[in-house]
Amino acid sequence: MSKIVVVYHSGYGHTQRMAQAVADGAGAELLAIDADGNLPEGGWDTLNAADAIIMGSPTYMGTVSWQFKKFADASSKAWFTQAWKDKVFAGFTNSASMNGDKHSTLHYFITLALQHGGVWVGQTQMPSNTKAAQRNDPNYLGSYAGAMAQSPADAGAHEMPQGDLDTARAFGQRVAEVAGRFKR
Repeated sequence: MSKIVVVYHSGYGHTQRMAQAVADGAGAELLAIDADGNLPEGGWDTLNAADAIIMGSPTYMGTVSWQFKKFADASSKAWFTQAWKDKVFAGFTNSASMNGDKHSTLHYFITLALQHGGVWVGQTQMPSNTKAAQRNDPNYLGSYAGAMAQSPADAGAHEMPQGDLDTARAFGQRVAEVAGRFKR
């Protein structure tokens, strides 16, 4: 079985709820980046030991939160030694707007993963894009680069659309399947 870690920052709880759904699907360990942009004690060792790293951040102003960016910048130590080379990577994000430039955040994750010499896993769920599609259908937002969720700005984390959480869980399962194929 692959060791999978979901490393994420959540500002208001929505991304944390999504992280939990991804982790549930992947059988992964959660590793939260705190409000100051730091990992808990032993966090870097946990990531170094992982076979797969799934990254998550809310999309703020068209990209990752500053807390996630601080973590990413600090990962340059792992980059310098190529500690994460050939690991499987994936990512997810949430924002208040239907689009919200979430793809910029996912592309940020992709670039970070590739800089580390990693293998990116996209999503294979078909989008719910017919006239009959409903907001709670899986992959309603139609992303292939990673999992996306949309939470209205005035909605609590407990009000996230179930379809987005189902998408996140299925995405976690996909990452676990791919990571199993790449297990050393």
